[in-house]
Amino acid sequence: MPKPGLVFDLDGTLIDSAPDIHAAVNIVFARHDLPPLSFAQVRSFIGNGVGILLERCLASLGLPPNGALHTRLSADFFEVYETAYALTTLYPGVQGALAAVSSHPMAICTNKPEGPTRSVLQHFALLQRFPVIVGGDTLPQRKPDPAPLHAAISRLDQGPVVFVGDSEVDAETARRAGVPLVLFTGGYRKAAPETLGAEVIFDDWQDFAEIVSSLRF
Repeated sequence: MPKPGLVFDLDGTLIDSAPDIHAAVNIVFARHDLPPLSFAQVRSFIGNGVGILLERCLASLGLPPNGALHTRLSADFFEVYETAYALTTLYPGVQGALAAVSSHPMAICTNKPEGPTRSVLQHFALLQRFPVIVGGDTLPQRKPDPAPLHAAISRLDQGPVVFVGDSEVDAETARRAGVPLVLFTGGYRKAAPETLGAEVIFDDWQDFAEIVSSLRF
C-alpha cells in the first residue's frame, strides 16, 4: 500500500511569515500616506489570502475595504511581497521533520500567492521537497473553499492524504474536502485547538514523523 500523501499549509504551519507580512503592509501603506498598523493587528488578519488581508487592514482604519485604493494597495503589495522572506523563519524542527517523512508524496496548499510561495521555499532550500504547489492565485478559489486542496490531492495522484495546517481556515478546508486534519498549534489560530476537529493536534515538529507513522486510514 502506498504511503499516505501529506499536504501542508505554509504560513503559520511550516513558516512564521507574519513579520514579513507586517513589514510589507506597512511599506505599502506608507507609499499611500496611510498610518502603520501594529504587528498584532496584521498577524490577526492573516489566513484568507492577500485580498482579504488588505480588506481587513483598510477596515481597521475605517476606510472602505474595497475599491480603487484596495486595487492600488494590492498591486504594490504583490511587488513588495514577491521576495519578502528576510524576516521569515521556519518553525523549529521543520527541516528535520520534512526530511524524516521525505518518502511520502508531499504538496503545499496555501493562500499565499504561488510566486512568493516558491520564493520562500527556495530561500529555505525546501522547494524540491514539494513537486505540487497550489497557491492562493493558482485557482479562482482559495481556502476554505475545498477546491485548492482537492487540486493538490489530484496532482499528487495519491491514495490516502492528510492535510497539515494551523488555523480555522485550514480546519474548514479539511472538513469541506473530507480530508483528515493534523493541526499544528504554533501558528495563527485563534480558536482553541480542540474545537477544530483535527485528527491529531501537535505543538512540536520533532513529533511529526512519529505522528505520521501512527496514522491509520
